[in-house]
Amino acid sequence: MMRWLTPLVVLSLLLTACSASPPATPDGRLKVVATFSVIGDFARVVGGDQIELTTLVGAGRDTHTFDPNPTDGVALARASLILENGLGFETWLDDLYASSGSRGSRIVVTKGIEPRMATAGGGAQAADPHVWHAVANAIQMIGNIRDALGKADPAHAQTYQANAEAYVAQLQELDAWVFAEVNALPEGRRKLVTTHDTFGYFAQRYGFKIVGTVLPASTEGASPSAQQVAALVEAVKAQGVPAVFAENVSSNAILQQVANEAGVKIVGSLYTDALGPPGSDGETYLKMMRRNVTTIVAALR
Repeated sequence: MMRWLTPLVVLSLLLTACSASPPATPDGRLKVVATFSVIGDFARVVGGDQIELTTLVGAGRDTHTFDPNPTDGVALARASLILENGLGFETWLDDLYASSGSRGSRIVVTKGIEPRMATAGGGAQAADPHVWHAVANAIQMIGNIRDALGKADPAHAQTYQANAEAYVAQLQELDAWVFAEVNALPEGRRKLVTTHDTFGYFAQRYGFKIVGTVLPASTEGASPSAQQVAALVEAVKAQGVPAVFAENVSSNAILQQVANEAGVKIVGSLYTDALGPPGSDGETYLKMMRRNVTTIVAALR
């Protein structure tokens, strides 16, 4: 990772950062960078026409394994605000930020959310970064984005406040809908098996059990051993799990093996660490959540 940071590239980025790049566009919009697609969608809704938004890790791309290029460094160098998830999600961001020479303010939009602990690479415990799968956490993230935009651009603070309030109302409606959908599913069937450990917050809020995953919380690192795959197959059989769920950002080959050996169906693909492309049923956070919940409930029912 970060293989592109040759001395010449670093010098170029530093010169870019130190140039007289204004903190806003010529038409007065605030320059904002979001690290990945979910935060980008949140920033788009709250910022509206008052911001110029760049999203580094776009739709359908895996933030865990993202490898930045010089263009990403230039975007940071020109930004007034960098909106990041934190909790160890963007492992590449510290180096990219330092190399770009950016003076933009870094805002961890998960501030105030109590992290759950999950298994990371090598079996160690670390904070689970996938907070957005619980809608209550998304509401907290929206509040943090609203406050950051209002502080950086006080002239439009009321606009950001109004946009955030309208969106939070939609999120509250979404949260109630998720509970209603899940409540139609018997508790004994609320069991999840996915490619990597991304639905922990979802499970906590909406009453699911994570039976197992092929990979830990990060998609980086080695594949599971044959013994680990066999143990997951046995868990699926023992728990009576009717279906396992593929993801839009990960290879699902081993999950397919688990499904075949356990004699259950594989359902795909849930939107996990990225939104879907424009025009898809996961192109926004609201659509992503509805698509995921509908798919999960239908498959487990």
